[in-house]
Amino acid sequence: MNELIVVKGEEKAQNIRTKAVRGTILTLIGGISWGFSGACGQYLFSVKGIDPHWVTVVRMLTAGLLLFCLVLFKYREQMVGLLSNKRDRRTLIVFSIFGLIACQYTYLLAISHSNAGTATVLQYLGPLLIMIFVCGMDRRLPTKTEGVAIALAVTGTFLLATHGNVSNLVISAQGLFWGLMAALGLMLYTIIPGKIINKWGSIVVTGCGMLMGGSILLVVIRPWQIPVSLDWQVFWGMLAIIVIGTVVSFTLYLQGVSDIGPVKASMIASVEPVSAALFSAFWLNTAFVWIDMVGFALIITTVILLTRQGSSRD
Repeated sequence: MNELIVVKGEEKAQNIRTKAVRGTILTLIGGISWGFSGACGQYLFSVKGIDPHWVTVVRMLTAGLLLFCLVLFKYREQMVGLLSNKRDRRTLIVFSIFGLIACQYTYLLAISHSNAGTATVLQYLGPLLIMIFVCGMDRRLPTKTEGVAIALAVTGTFLLATHGNVSNLVISAQGLFWGLMAALGLMLYTIIPGKIINKWGSIVVTGCGMLMGGSILLVVIRPWQIPVSLDWQVFWGMLAIIVIGTVVSFTLYLQGVSDIGPVKASMIASVEPVSAALFSAFWLNTAFVWIDMVGFALIITTVILLTRQGSSRD
């Protein structure tokens, strides 16, 4: 009897270790995939001259269709429940416009005006904006850890934008603006759908929201009126952004969250800006200097600090 208990205990411990390893690997691959898709976006904009508005529409609509097919196949009941509930359907519409469209549109514009590494790091100021929003809602001042995070984030952004020289802007004003807007988009993307994700599941909400957002952009932007020179490089670049950078990375990250929890998963996913910068540097020959690396490190440290604080509160 005792031997049976020991064996079962060992099997349980082994399963936990296996899930931890699997979750870590899948989350890591998901974060790297996001970074790679950012570099693919930079390639399409800077090398192939593709309009970022066109890329945004095609990415959202195609990824939305793929995820929506998955939802129809596996989560049809939850999808019907989401779309049948008037309040939740209204939240979904707000999420698709001010969350998904805002987040992806501003991020791709930030890449087009700067580079994948810088745009991704600036977008990662989103958790800082979330923290400031929470402090405002709770009517409290930031804690010491949050104060340090604010200082690190502001310093990191300052170094990226000016390289330490107040009178000199080393990235374009448009790049800085859209990077900060991408951070705001990430904040809204995170905050808006919280209740309906808990109720109906993230895949259902994201799949429906992406298809809805892509359909809205299709009408507003009218991509068929934008001249695009299509070739195999553009095709493979778009395929990488849609499949690797959206569907695959999202699915792997969700599995990672299931295996190791959202706190560890979000910390590991901070590899995204690092991978985006590396792909941008080694593939597209984007020049980064040491002070850029310091700015990257400060902003990523901000994310880790805020994530760890959220873990300690939980």
